[in-house]
Amino acid sequence: MGQDQTKQQIEKGLHLYQSNQTEKALRVWMRVLEKSADPAGRFRVLGCLITAHAEMGRYKDMLKFAVVQIDTARELEDPDFLTESYLNLARSNEKLCEFQKTISYCKTCLNMQGTTVSLQLNGQVSLSMGNAFLGLSIFQKALECFEKALRYAHNNDDKMLECRVCCSLGNFYTQIKDYEKALFFPCKAAELVNDYGKGWSLKYRAMSQYHMAVAYRKLGRLADAMDCCEESMKIALQHGDRPLQALCLLCFADIHRSRRDVQTAFPRYDSSMSIMTEIGNRLGLIQVLLGVTKCWMIQKELDKALESIEKAQELAEGLGNKLGLLKLHCLCERIYRTKEQQRELRDHVVKFHECVEEMELYCGMCGESIGEKNNQLQALPCSHFFHLK
Repeated sequence: MGQDQTKQQIEKGLHLYQSNQTEKALRVWMRVLEKSADPAGRFRVLGCLITAHAEMGRYKDMLKFAVVQIDTARELEDPDFLTESYLNLARSNEKLCEFQKTISYCKTCLNMQGTTVSLQLNGQVSLSMGNAFLGLSIFQKALECFEKALRYAHNNDDKMLECRVCCSLGNFYTQIKDYEKALFFPCKAAELVNDYGKGWSLKYRAMSQYHMAVAYRKLGRLADAMDCCEESMKIALQHGDRPLQALCLLCFADIHRSRRDVQTAFPRYDSSMSIMTEIGNRLGLIQVLLGVTKCWMIQKELDKALESIEKAQELAEGLGNKLGLLKLHCLCERIYRTKEQQRELRDHVVKFHECVEEMELYCGMCGESIGEKNNQLQALPCSHFFHLK
């Protein structure tokens, strides 16, 4: 298959993919990969396969194609292609929650001296790196990366990147419990979709609606949370976006739990858990298990709550997710206080404070811990943050 035919078949695949005929598109692209003699065409088709597998939540396949793409980029001896393929490798590892590897591959990208094309990718590299630091609960570095990505987006007038960064910032502020900012950023993302997103994939709209739903729930605006989550889930189902379906199911379950409707929450946690297990989203699984634990606590089933905590703790330790561990120690503290088991209680109080210190979650002004309750925060240019009050 020559250069022109390769190009033609890639376009055919893209047309099928945009018409929601994903499996047919994958077959066309796989055929190009097998038959094409054009290395640049092969590189491009691998990019299509990587994106498609990412959106379906087939992260191990995504990683496999990213590795092949690096070999193709080396064959082409082009620094821009090499930077792009390392970014895809970083993103595959980010999706598989291999955060240290993600950071390492992102640093490789930033150290490559390519042309202006590579520089335009630096915003996406900074975003992926920020998501990885957030997964490891290294908040200051995560914020630095997100702000850098935002600067790249503004300098290159890249509205899609800006939209993605706003969603990540929403997630960031949700985690450190500044719920006003956690809502502000996905609302800004939704505005960008409305103003510029006519020709964009619907996943951008779905993503912003999901992050708005999470913030609304945290603010206690459950009806608004439900509306946004339903909108997001509708798009995720239309597009076969498994990762987003899992997140929406988790959000629905959390909304029902906030309403103390444990019986409705449980099956949604179960559905979310089975998708997250299938796609390998271990960070999401920790969130599901935290929700399940809180449901058991509402029902005063403390031993069942401890079983869920044990599973979540194993995942959080494996990923290096310090915030997950902090939340689990906090729940254990409440359980052992109720059970009047003083030794275990003391153990978890000590571990809780160790986590707070390790994450440096203290306000630089008042010295109180950050992320304990909803508080408006202000970040300094050095990315240290403190209580606005």
